[in-house]
Amino acid sequence: MNRYERMFSRLAANDEGAMVPFVVLGDPEPEASLEIIDALVAGGADALELGIPFSDPIADGPVIQAAAGRAIAAGVTPEICLDLLTQIRKRHPDMPIGLLVYSNLVVHDQPEKFFARWADAGIDSVLIADIPSVELAPYAELAIAAGIAPILIVPPNATEACLSRVAKLGRGYTYLLGRAGVTGTQTAMQRPARQLVEALKKAGAPPVLLGFGISTPEHVSAAIESGAQGAISGSAIVQVIAENLQDAAARSRAITQFVASMKAATRKK
Repeated sequence: MNRYERMFSRLAANDEGAMVPFVVLGDPEPEASLEIIDALVAGGADALELGIPFSDPIADGPVIQAAAGRAIAAGVTPEICLDLLTQIRKRHPDMPIGLLVYSNLVVHDQPEKFFARWADAGIDSVLIADIPSVELAPYAELAIAAGIAPILIVPPNATEACLSRVAKLGRGYTYLLGRAGVTGTQTAMQRPARQLVEALKKAGAPPVLLGFGISTPEHVSAAIESGAQGAISGSAIVQVIAENLQDAAARSRAITQFVASMKAATRKK
């Protein structure tokens, strides 16, 4: 089994869902980024989703845009992110680690080369945020060939054709959007239709993780109750980083405490 399969098997045996935090690599600067990852793991993260800083993150709201801006201002490049990921993998060898990236970075590096380099660094999955599933097949095939799971996004209004593509191309997990729009905490999660989660399972899609608008333990509980196998939280965690930029110790404590509260909500009553 790969790392995702082992994670979902362990969680199912314990009757709990996955808590997957998202942060931007290199935010607010490289060494602090490593400390943040350690704090996420200490809080009980089951897997990690990490973003490469990008100048035009169109799927992200202001909180994550600001994080990308901080990392870029600190001189963080994709090459530095590769080095960071290599260090993270050494620190956490069994942790499933996914990469969220925009297509410009994949195409600029040449897709086959991109997937090979990140596979060597220890990435388990890649989600290309701005390529719709209808155009993803060539990238998914290259990712699979490199040993990387392609992650597909499912919107709240997904069609049967979309669900079929996700089942055919997706690996690792399925990213189900809790609401339309961009990432952020301002708009609360819209409770997903159980029918859509069930339709994904029936189609044979990878396990469902709910993201977008997941900012409280109550949101996590709602995701688990809907039938999803876990939840992804990004903006709420990145906001904790933004509020503790000058105090590394306080930042680590706050991150660990927040993730622990979110993880506790994955445990089924």
